[in-house]
Amino acid sequence: MENIDNPNQEINIELDASIAEGIYSNLAIISHSPNEFIIDFISIMPGVPKARVRSRIILTPQNAKRLMKALENNIRTFEQSHGTIKDQNQNIPFSFGTPTAQA
Repeated sequence: MENIDNPNQEINIELDASIAEGIYSNLAIISHSPNEFIIDFISIMPGVPKARVRSRIILTPQNAKRLMKALENNIRTFEQSHGTIKDQNQNIPFSFGTPTAQA
């Protein structure tokens, strides 16, 4: 994320080894309130009726919008190098008892 107050300030970012391994996700559920966006990353397996949230990220609306713009930019750059990403629209039936979300 960009630093609005001082764009020339460098930030030293530390990446713990356990975080650097990452967590595989093939489904993201996005919900929001007036104050935050919540992104749940899930790994769902074919034929298995149960899946677990593997990671949850909570963002302010401003940072959610910055993330969206950064993803758009990275996808555009990726597609310029590797071709169009094909959208495999899959309707996955799920219910968490929450308002309808989009992934």
